[in-house]
Amino acid sequence: MTRRLIDSGSTFEAQAAYSRAVVDGDWIFVSGTTGFDYASMTIADDLVAQTEQCFRNIEGALAQAGATLADVVRVTYIVPDAASFPQCWPVLRSHFGDVRPAATMLSAGLADPRMKIEIEVTARRRSGPND
Repeated sequence: MTRRLIDSGSTFEAQAAYSRAVVDGDWIFVSGTTGFDYASMTIADDLVAQTEQCFRNIEGALAQAGATLADVVRVTYIVPDAASFPQCWPVLRSHFGDVRPAATMLSAGLADPRMKIEIEVTARRRSGPND
């Protein structure tokens, strides 16, 4: 098995020396992912819109690793304002309603005050190419 790094093209990855995701065998570790649209390096003001963008970014990283959201076994949500977290629940259900990974929510400051949520996932491919 080999270790493979996945890059989203975000300037943050090069600046802070990390990968969007690391594939190690059937395991995929997706870094904390925010609501930035990496193609335009823009971010919406709205928490729900940022949450949807987080999932688009995570889905992109998982696809590069040969996996989908259905392969996610663990998720961590980080929000600066814990009271706002329930606003995200419909989005979480739309992506993880049937998957229901083990989950943790933390309230903490994020690197940029525009960020309203950060999501980190761990996935395990059930089938697919071996790395």
